[in-house]
Amino acid sequence: MFKQVIVVRNDLGMSPGKLAAQVAHAAVSAYINALASHKDWASGWLMEGQKKVVLTVKNKDALIELYQEVKEEFPSELIVDAGRTELEPGTVTCLGIGPAPELELDRYTGRLPLLK
Repeated sequence: MFKQVIVVRNDLGMSPGKLAAQVAHAAVSAYINALASHKDWASGWLMEGQKKVVLTVKNKDALIELYQEVKEEFPSELIVDAGRTELEPGTVTCLGIGPAPELELDRYTGRLPLLK
């Protein structure tokens, strides 16, 4: 089983629309990364229904730390906002990881809370 995980910073106070756009950027970017590096994971994920989960971390430091842990093992993409609407240019907003094998991803992200 494969899934994709999107991890969002909890400290930015993004509006629901901005949050949705950033999550979408992360999902698409990580999938494109997976197509280039783990085509079998990407195709398996598509065939299984594209399972996704959106989780949170408390701040930028926690997000960067997670990215450093996963970037060598999984297709992943750190999202940096362009600053055209709510956030300052260069604000790191979220991280897309996978698609990748679910149990392997859970070793890194299973402790994180769901976005509420």
